Amino acid sequence: MTGLELSDAIRLFSEYLRATGVAHLGPERHGDPGLVGKRLGLVNGSSWITLWANYSGRLYLPGVHLVNMGNEATQLNFMEAYRQGLLCPPRLNIDAFVRYARDLVELAHVDAVLITCSTMNRAYPELQAALAPQGVPVIQIDQPMMEQAVAYGGTVLVVATHGPSVRSTQALLEETAVRYRQGVKLAGLTVDTAWECLGIGDVRGHNEVLAEAIRASLRQEAVDSVVLAQLSMAVILFSVPDPTAEFGVPVLISAQSGFGRVREVLKSLPERKGD
Repeated sequence: MTGLELSDAIRLFSEYLRATGVAHLGPERHGDPGLVGKRLGLVNGSSWITLWANYSGRLYLPGVHLVNMGNEATQLNFMEAYRQGLLCPPRLNIDAFVRYARDLVELAHVDAVLITCSTMNRAYPELQAALAPQGVPVIQIDQPMMEQAVAYGGTVLVVATHGPSVRSTQALLEETAVRYRQGVKLAGLTVDTAWECLGIGDVRGHNEVLAEAIRASLRQEAVDSVVLAQLSMAVILFSVPDPTAEFGVPVLISAQSGFGRVREVLKSLPERKGD
């Protein structure tokens, strides 16, 4: 951020606030009539991904009031566990996610909760159990994407840019295949350099590195679908608006399928009292 001109800073803050808004009571001013007045709790694996969660929420859930939880400490803890070869995500992280979900229900009175973190998909059963007494549904952002991949069958190329996400994503795919009694073959690809690009704010570079890695992998092995394993990877849509056409196979992105599932869930819920 060194050398950032005042005009650039004003534009940065203005655009950020357009995406995130500020805390407010009552429904959003505009949006889908079937969604206005609904409130969604977002449980994130880190605070920086909140921009992705809010951008996707406003894009795919117009009119939904978005409430975020999550911080860097959670991500640092599962990154450290992964580096040491320990269980990932750690028990402490799962406990934290359960607390976050309860806070979203008790403090913000959300209608549903979305887990946006692929690494933390292991926490889903406990969040679901914790919120069941209040009747608040929990959605794991990757689950709809995995169901789509299993429906395609054959070989699924699971692409990640962040090491700790790999095993959790693969495990979710395997569990989904077992549940639907559909055999799939798993192929994996981790693109660390794309993650490094994000770390220095080079979104264009992230997209270029990721796209080329996918192309190279597809030249080596025929697959039936591609799964992008993290919400952060959704920015590839800025450079490749139609990945399926670009790469010649179905490309599944959690921002699209996950928030699409949330839309279905929220529209099925009754209107909030007092709204």
